[in-house]
Amino acid sequence: MIWLGNVSKHYSGSDRPAVDQLQLTVERGEIFGFLGPNGAGKTTTIKMITGILEPDAGDIEVEGISLRKDPLSAKKKIGYVPDGAEPFPRLTGMEYIGFMADIYEVDPETRRRRIPELLEKFGMEHAVGDLIDGYSRGMKQKITLIAALLHRPSVWILDEPMVGLDPKSASVLKEEMKTYSREGRTVFFSTHVLEVAERLCDRLAILKDGRLVAKGKLEELRRGTGGEVTDERSLENLFLELTGT
Repeated sequence: MIWLGNVSKHYSGSDRPAVDQLQLTVERGEIFGFLGPNGAGKTTTIKMITGILEPDAGDIEVEGISLRKDPLSAKKKIGYVPDGAEPFPRLTGMEYIGFMADIYEVDPETRRRRIPELLEKFGMEHAVGDLIDGYSRGMKQKITLIAALLHRPSVWILDEPMVGLDPKSASVLKEEMKTYSREGRTVFFSTHVLEVAERLCDRLAILKDGRLVAKGKLEELRRGTGGEVTDERSLENLFLELTGT
């Protein structure tokens, strides 16, 4: 579960907040899509949820733990895949996975079982011994996904996770997201691929200029813009209406 209570963030030199009084709750077992045009505040919000940035106002809770009061305990609940992941280039893939496993205190038995399983799923078993510096963007994305999944986080946060992935790996990722949801874990992800969000997400939120302009199930978004129950407008059309793009 993720809870944001009137969260705001302002960058020096900007005449408006990057995120403005954002109030949002993401429940356990949800695949939650976080959408918005470039510059809407999505990545800033994600960096605040993961504790990389501190909000100027408001509070954030992960699994009921306040990031202000107990940031380390909250972060232990999270698996995070950033946009344009750049793992340490002078480590091999296996060294990076081991490093992340150490940070999250993953026990030896879980490592023995989970690492080969995840490497095979994402087709990285033959490249895991190579230096990350030689990886393609897609391979860097996959090794970051593997490292973020290893400790089976209760909250999985992904910022543009499909970028750079081949079709097979993208399919594996979507199945992993569905599995996490069925297990009662929270999946929170941002994407510009609206077709994927439309098919995968239980609920959605749309951000514009740092403010929330809509949230709910697709049917609720349609009704919120004046649609009927039988409305068949795609998420893309709704997105364009709500953001004015």
